[in-house]
Amino acid sequence: MDDLRYQIDLLTALNQKLNNNERMYKLICETSKRAFIYINYINNTVKMVGKWEDYIDFRIDEAAEITRLLDIFTEKERGEIRRLLFIEKEGKDEQSYEAELRDEKTWVKLRVNIYRDEFGVLTDKIIAIENVTKLHNHRDELTYLAYYDNMTNLYNRNYFITKLKNFVEMAESEKKIVSVMLIDIDDFHKISDSRGIVMGDEVIQNFGLFLNDLTENYVIGSRFDSDIFCLAIYDPCGHRSVETIYKSIKEFLSHPIRLTDMTDVPITVSIGVAEFPEASDNALQLINCAEIVMLKAKEAGKNNLKFFDSSILNNFLRDVSLENKLKEAIFGEKFFMNFQPQFYTESGKIRGVEALIRWRDRDGTFISPSLFIPIAEKNGAIVPIGDFVLEESIKAHMNWKMKFDFPMILSVNISSIQYNRQDFVPKVIALISKYNMKPEELELEITESVLIDDFKSVISKMMELRDYGIKVSLDDFGTGFSSLSYLKGLPIDTLKIDKSFIDNITTDNASWIIAETIISMSKRLGFETVAEGVETREQYEKLKEISCDLIQGFYLGHPMEAKMIEELLIRNI
Repeated sequence: MDDLRYQIDLLTALNQKLNNNERMYKLICETSKRAFIYINYINNTVKMVGKWEDYIDFRIDEAAEITRLLDIFTEKERGEIRRLLFIEKEGKDEQSYEAELRDEKTWVKLRVNIYRDEFGVLTDKIIAIENVTKLHNHRDELTYLAYYDNMTNLYNRNYFITKLKNFVEMAESEKKIVSVMLIDIDDFHKISDSRGIVMGDEVIQNFGLFLNDLTENYVIGSRFDSDIFCLAIYDPCGHRSVETIYKSIKEFLSHPIRLTDMTDVPITVSIGVAEFPEASDNALQLINCAEIVMLKAKEAGKNNLKFFDSSILNNFLRDVSLENKLKEAIFGEKFFMNFQPQFYTESGKIRGVEALIRWRDRDGTFISPSLFIPIAEKNGAIVPIGDFVLEESIKAHMNWKMKFDFPMILSVNISSIQYNRQDFVPKVIALISKYNMKPEELELEITESVLIDDFKSVISKMMELRDYGIKVSLDDFGTGFSSLSYLKGLPIDTLKIDKSFIDNITTDNASWIIAETIISMSKRLGFETVAEGVETREQYEKLKEISCDLIQGFYLGHPMEAKMIEELLIRNI
């Protein structure tokens, strides 16, 4: 009897222990926020544990009913879910899969584990389901950040390049064309400076979203930089041709962009187009070529589109080569000075010289200033070059003064970049003092482009120079931004008539009338007039007839070295 009671007590204790364990496992399952289905094939029992009420409103009581789980997934997921629920048919014991539920907002991870006995007979199956929506969304966010620009929804630069490489590879095998359009908003920095960063971003966003609307399977877009965008078109034709897309862009920009503060911002764009395989068979090089022609479009006046051709690339490579040589030349003292004399028209006596920089390359060839000066202005090298010209020409001038004591004017060209520097006027005055030069013997030549940026500041510097005694000359008058209206307010001493008028003065009546008008007007305003590029006696006589004060050109004197100027001075003394 005691033995039977002991066994009953033992069974009761074991049963209590099992109940406690079951309760513990149940609490663990519920705390984990997962849901489990446990199937025991030996006893043919099914047990559901965990948060199933979050996913379904029914129970599964038999192993055959697990297919009811298919109903909670989207239709496109059901084939993969069915395979996963019966992975034992494929001989697999464990597998998981992430799928979307029917509400198209919830993502779950479904895991199935199979257990077998020592003979390989199926004994148990556990199906676990877990809500991974937050993780999935976070992963989507990371993916988005890795591939997209969050302001415009276009591809970011890195992913765009990857996609462009795919386009190029596909086009190579299918013998198709890939067009790359690099698009830059003209003068965007002015918009950002005047409207502020936030409004500037709004302009970018509006234009970027418009470009995004143009994208499709064979047209991809990217925001490349702050205000630079890129489109790549596979097999451009029909509605996705470069011309059609450009027309759409022009139509969109024909109206100002309306900002949230209800103000309008008009913008224009410059576009460069390069195509595979004509420009390059490399994705990165295609973009580079498109950038080169985009910059050419800007140089041509902005608000236009240019296509790549080999001459543009050759010129670009030439400029890059020149830029590298230019750096060497500045430090290697490869520059030297020439001087072109100016003569009084009536007497034929020398009035002075214009200083002209020259560059002899390492191989002995001469590089034209028309090639290297624009490059120097772009990369800032014009400042040390300008300093060199000013000091070397003043030194030469003072050397002639010491030898001949001849009254003459030294004219020196000043670039707009050089002139607009804050230290320009003090630097000029310091050089005059250093070499004991009379200020009235120095004439600084500026072009009309100087007047564009900050007219008041330019005038202020002119006044400061003239107050010190230095002469100021307006060079190349009659080209670019000429305006008769501003002449009356300019504190200048000399007006130089551009060569383009002088070339045809003997054959074209309009050129003759314009030159005569400029000279007559200048005299009334109290300016001296210099005619540039006088190459024939006929031109000289015509200019003498209309009382032009000064002559400069090949007819009376080529640019020459300092020693030849000395010989000229000897003849004039």
